[in-house]
Amino acid sequence: MENKKVILIVDDEADMRFFLSTLAKTSGYEPVLAKNGKEGMQKALERTPDLLILDVMMPGEGGIQMYRQIRTDPNLKHTPIIMLSAIAKKTFYHYLSMLNVKMDQAIASPQAYIEKPPDAGELLALIQSILEK
Repeated sequence: MENKKVILIVDDEADMRFFLSTLAKTSGYEPVLAKNGKEGMQKALERTPDLLILDVMMPGEGGIQMYRQIRTDPNLKHTPIIMLSAIAKKTFYHYLSMLNVKMDQAIASPQAYIEKPPDAGELLALIQSILEK
């Protein structure tokens, strides 16, 4: 049995988690789900995912905080990340650049940024291109 690539999906919307996990599962990946940044971080540390799909806007510890934690964690910082959000891409990148001003070390940009709602075909093609590198 081949080892399935693990995709950690972090989103506070249940229907979005269901959509993404179904997409991952039917495409031969193993989805691991979390509903917020805190839970997502715990699961990332437990599982060391091959890919992370992360929602930007979540209550509590949001996606930006988790993104920063992943990018500054020695074991996780090279994990490919697809940001998924209702926020416009340029707003996120502006926030990231503001964050980088305060950091000693600049945080790398995500592999991709997709605005919600995602197109299943487009997202799957993106996942495959990232995981087959």
